[in-house]
Amino acid sequence: MKTKIHGILVALVTPMTAKEEIDFGKLARHSDYLIRQGVHGLIPLGSTGEYYALNAKERQAVLKVTLKAAAGRVPVIAGTNAGATREVVEYSRQAERLGCAGVLLAPPYYSLPTPDELFEHFRAVNNAIGIPIMLYNYPGRTGVDMSPEFIERLAKLSNVRYVKESTGEIVRVSTLVRRCGDRLGVFCGADTAALESFVLGAVGWVGGVSNALPKSHVQLYELAVERGDYAAARALYFKMLPTLTLMEGGGKYTQFVKAACGLTGHPVGPPRRPLRPATTAECDRLRAALQQLAEGRRR
Repeated sequence: MKTKIHGILVALVTPMTAKEEIDFGKLARHSDYLIRQGVHGLIPLGSTGEYYALNAKERQAVLKVTLKAAAGRVPVIAGTNAGATREVVEYSRQAERLGCAGVLLAPPYYSLPTPDELFEHFRAVNNAIGIPIMLYNYPGRTGVDMSPEFIERLAKLSNVRYVKESTGEIVRVSTLVRRCGDRLGVFCGADTAALESFVLGAVGWVGGVSNALPKSHVQLYELAVERGDYAAARALYFKMLPTLTLMEGGGKYTQFVKAACGLTGHPVGPPRRPLRPATTAECDRLRAALQQLAEGRRR
């Protein structure tokens, strides 16, 4: 394992039973499957992992099971988001105690902190732990947009070493790479901007669709970043785009990711309410997109 976090990091689903209880056996098997497919890291308890719908005991158990399944083969980065700074600090300390390689942190939701309040929030977490922090900029979910200038300010904190940029505005990737240089590894967080982000210097891709299509994600990273074969990377990316576009633009990301896992032979159960499983019609659309990708890869 490289010391720096890089590559395809899976925003890990939390498998559920039909009664919406966490299926820990399936979580362990799914984590192992993804690692054997070549992904470079796992991120449990992100938005795709439905962290907001889990209680504190469940969150701890998810981390323990994921870490045990990973068995040191890839880094595990814990989503430690919550609504209050004191909760985020405690979840982040817990992640470090359990052996996580880092934490993923978005701005606290709902409260809409000002930039100065948000800086103090991140500084409090930074000073409480000794493992890397990956910022998560997704204003569509949190209601708070961290500008490149603000992220550059945060990058001066000792443990802020990565950012998942999920606005989909590709100029943000180039701006962050240019302004922060080696101090901050930029990860693509918008599935339909992955190849563009790699070309501009992103060190990896954090996404949920990789739960269902890990091989394609890993291959795209290898072609674009490790080999610099942009022609082959572009050909693969164009085959992936119909699926990525459907899943990212459908307004049901977690529901679609879980449905796609089932359609690709690795069922992970339903989401927990208030989210509901994808409908039959939606699954038909997903199946068609996945089939189009499979046929395109065989040509």
